[in-house]
Amino acid sequence: MRGGGPCHAFLLTSDPRALRVSFPPMQRIELVQEIPAPPDRVWAVYTDHEGWQRWAGIGEVVLRQQGYPPPNGLGAIRVIRHSGTAVEEEITAFEPPKRMTYRLIAGAPIREHRGEVRLEPSGSGTRLSWNVEFKALIPGTGPLVRWVVERMLRRILTRLADYDFST
Repeated sequence: MRGGGPCHAFLLTSDPRALRVSFPPMQRIELVQEIPAPPDRVWAVYTDHEGWQRWAGIGEVVLRQQGYPPPNGLGAIRVIRHSGTAVEEEITAFEPPKRMTYRLIAGAPIREHRGEVRLEPSGSGTRLSWNVEFKALIPGTGPLVRWVVERMLRRILTRLADYDFST
């Protein structure tokens, strides 16, 4: 079709295989990082959303809505601004100092996003597990989006492991 308008094609067939619907696959990221600090210290730094600006290397982070317990808990909404983009995430579970879940609510080409961070003692430090799953908004881009997100999360975890928890 000329003129840049929408173009729809319909195929009439009696073949039931032609009616198959394909949904984009769920993308999954599972990362583990050993951190040389006890879980309560790691939890305090990791869940201080606005404090991410000091160590995470991802730009500006602001709290748009406080959660419970205030300010960073359940229901908190954090806005992460980096390289001209803004992503909003809502905290959906907050279990100090063990587990936090969140979901992306705006700003990225993904849907059905769920992130979970778990902390557990490991020797004299902490084992942090970060699991994320999502579907790419644009079909076919899932592996690329997963690669970008995984790279960013690995960088954040490395910076967290290098953080000076004595301050």
